[in-house]
Amino acid sequence: MAATGDKAAVAASRCAFKPNAPDQHVVVKGDTLWDISGKFLEHAWCWPQVWGMNREQIRNPHWIYPGQIVYFDRVNGRLSLNKPGAGSNVRLSPQIRISNLDNDAIRSILPSEIEPFLVRPLIIEEDEFKSVPRIVATQEGHVILGKNDRAYVRGDLKGEKNFQVFHPGTPLKDPVTKKIIGYEAVYLGDVALSRTGKTPDEADTFVVRSSTEEIGVGDRLVPLPPTPIVNYVPHPPQQAVDARVVSVYGGVSQAGRNQVVSINRGSEDGVDVGTVLGLSTFGGTIADTTDGKKPVKLPDEKYGELFMFRIFKHVSYGLVMDVRAPVQIGDVASSPE
Repeated sequence: MAATGDKAAVAASRCAFKPNAPDQHVVVKGDTLWDISGKFLEHAWCWPQVWGMNREQIRNPHWIYPGQIVYFDRVNGRLSLNKPGAGSNVRLSPQIRISNLDNDAIRSILPSEIEPFLVRPLIIEEDEFKSVPRIVATQEGHVILGKNDRAYVRGDLKGEKNFQVFHPGTPLKDPVTKKIIGYEAVYLGDVALSRTGKTPDEADTFVVRSSTEEIGVGDRLVPLPPTPIVNYVPHPPQQAVDARVVSVYGGVSQAGRNQVVSINRGSEDGVDVGTVLGLSTFGGTIADTTDGKKPVKLPDEKYGELFMFRIFKHVSYGLVMDVRAPVQIGDVASSPE
């Protein structure tokens, strides 16, 4: 029982309300659950707990809309769509509305911030790179392929017919081990299988459906990913995570709010869609000049939060949320305290 009480106390401290939290907030178009909750909570990602909802309920976003009022029930320590003391509870469930639910419903975070990253390969991990199918020849007379051109491919298609074409970009190195853990892929376009090779040594024929950049011999293929989930439930990781920032998307050295970074941990390390991690500067080791120059590790200094949305085996992408300083390569991303 004590352990249960300890967990409840930890959850309560994580989800503390701000001393100056308002009594209510009128929902407007463009709001997100993260931003609304951030007006009331010290840690905005705690909103599933203060609404008293489980993950499965939160997965359906159709329960709060512009024009509604979010109330702070100070007595019960909850956020509610029902005015405190009104005597009836508003059930947070899908509602019948004349307008388009998908367009009107308030989301966890703004989908527009991450949509470009949801359906493109982004990461090809080191152990997968050599085994993915590759273009070995192009349609006669075409050095560079465009829409409706043919590409000839070798490699195991694993029964798939629709693929994305990519060119391997800059290798991603683990800030700790310095080993290459993957390649940030450059998306080139989409192709579809039109004819399977008749013998083991005959290439498969593909047709280019769309292209954003030049496609040619040596470029690689990955299966078209499934339709992404567009709503996310923020939660702490199920196990302790101690990660480091590997890259800032776009090749820059620093990131701010609503920018995307990658970390050196993935699904095999306890990270899943919606995981929230705390961001901290990495406290280095210095020589203590007051005591014979003995090495002293400085503490990591927390400065923000990271919302994970695209997960690979050993690498993940996250959206930078509430930060008080720029995110830099090598910074720590760990389980929130």
